[in-house]
Amino acid sequence: MSKISADDVRKVAKLARLDLPEEKIATYTGQLERILDYVAHLEQVDTEGVPATTRAVEVVNVTRPDRVEPTPVREELLNQAPQREGDFFRVPKILAD
Repeated sequence: MSKISADDVRKVAKLARLDLPEEKIATYTGQLERILDYVAHLEQVDTEGVPATTRAVEVVNVTRPDRVEPTPVREELLNQAPQREGDFFRVPKILAD
């Protein structure tokens, strides 16, 4: 007995707003059936004592402490702006009052 039917595939495709051609329904039904069988197989694996993880390889973000440092090119950068107002860039207003 199949866990997923052609009607199930049509329903999921409609919910996902996918326009699946009718000739592909049988293909996707078989593929989804194999995916569900594999998931059922994975559910049988004993994971007792295995810590939960979010990825296979731990990723560590290397950061540095934030600190304020003066830049020697500040005036040069401000002078390149199309419009400058004191120590700031002047930009067009984009929000209404």
